[in-house]
Amino acid sequence: MRKIILFIAMSLDGYIADSNGGVAWLNGHGNDHENIDTYAEFTKDIDTVLMGWNTYHQIVTELSPKEWVYHEFTTYVLTHKEYHSSKQIRFTSENPVVLLERLKKEAGKDIWICGGANVVQQLASKNLIDKYYISVIPTLLGNGIRLFGNMENEIKLKLYKTQTYNGITDLIYVRR
Repeated sequence: MRKIILFIAMSLDGYIADSNGGVAWLNGHGNDHENIDTYAEFTKDIDTVLMGWNTYHQIVTELSPKEWVYHEFTTYVLTHKEYHSSKQIRFTSENPVVLLERLKKEAGKDIWICGGANVVQQLASKNLIDKYYISVIPTLLGNGIRLFGNMENEIKLKLYKTQTYNGITDLIYVRR
């Protein structure tokens, strides 16, 4: 069965974006040669991406305006805006919980929850995320968009793996 995996970076104090929604702080503290390619390893088992409108908009207007960076995946963008979907990018107003329950039943590889905070919080509150892959960036933002808001229920996790590179610590947890 397909797994739902959160793969995201956050500041040491728990933010995925600064107070203006920016992510320019998403880097380590050393040289690029200290980096390892966690993304390539992670995406080997992914064929579907789920993201909210704000994440999509930031990608196409700021982070990669000339090229769609997730061309090898089917991407679902959660939005109430009307947009024309393509084979690669599907805009939907479907409830993310219902959408994921449907996608999990379909054949395919794992499903990547790419962002943003609202989507993550909705899915975490329903305990739908099977694996939490969180890269902790060595910076304190002080405020911004928090990855996890207040949740009604505790979610118990088990540490699966850690790794460090360039000052970044990857924490990988699975549901217990």
